[in-house]
Amino acid sequence: MQQCECGKKAVYFQKHSGQKLCKRCFLDSIEKKVRKTISKHKMFQENNRIAFALSGGKDSVTLLHILHGIEEKFHNTEMIAVTIDEGIVDYREDATAIAKENTNQLGIEHVIGSFHDVFGASLDQIIEKADSLKEKRLAACTYCGVLRRKAINIVSRNLNADIIVTAHNLDDIAQTILINLIRGDIWRLGRDLKSSKMIDSRMIPRVKPAREIPEKELTLYAYYRGLNYHGGSCPYSIEALRGDIRNFLNLMEVKRPGTLFTLLKTSEKISKALQLQSSQPIILGSCEYCAEPTQRQMCKACELLGNIDLLNENKSV
Repeated sequence: MQQCECGKKAVYFQKHSGQKLCKRCFLDSIEKKVRKTISKHKMFQENNRIAFALSGGKDSVTLLHILHGIEEKFHNTEMIAVTIDEGIVDYREDATAIAKENTNQLGIEHVIGSFHDVFGASLDQIIEKADSLKEKRLAACTYCGVLRRKAINIVSRNLNADIIVTAHNLDDIAQTILINLIRGDIWRLGRDLKSSKMIDSRMIPRVKPAREIPEKELTLYAYYRGLNYHGGSCPYSIEALRGDIRNFLNLMEVKRPGTLFTLLKTSEKISKALQLQSSQPIILGSCEYCAEPTQRQMCKACELLGNIDLLNENKSV
């Protein structure tokens, strides 16, 4: 490994940019990328009340520490960490404990919501119920993803948050792009940006400040900073389509560095083109069951739970 531009010994070679970086310059590059992404997409206002979705994993813990350093310079901004306990035995407990450890270290308020509080059942119970039915159930990640998005919106809204931050990295974004294309759902390509035309006061806008940072670079950042994060894998992840997409993109990135960035840029172009086709904002209605915002008669979460006879009267935490 050759020298960094600063003259120190390089410890990391960034294939997509061709840069050789020392430890300090590498850490600075990650922090600079987050700040640049926030500025590029105008993600925050100085007086925002931010709900940070904190799972306790490497991505969310790393971004939490980076954003805390940025947020300290803006005294009118407030950040609250929100952890959603899906109810996965022998998995979520450890991750939640590590999330609490990090928020205590940084002096950040930490709020924990749960599937059981919002939906009346844990993910384990939902999957057990679905497995008891004669028909083949959906993948656990389908239930989890839909329900977690609804839960984080409800908890953040109850906290009067202006914005939700998630720690999705470049790999996550690229995987989601391909999944949406495979499923034919091109309209979802632009929904992760604040420029989305879906407007409803009940829906808290979401931003992803780590969207341009590869997963391995966030992991290396956490290592060099000595951050404690939960490294376990969800026991249900083996069922996910995302795993197959991840393996494919990892191979493509090795053979053709920059593939992930190309997918991201292409998605942004498609998103802008789609938004230009319609100048009208998307007006959301209310779910006939839970009254949460939706474009359909019944929101996806209630539809999934209704299909396995697990709807309940608990509408919020």
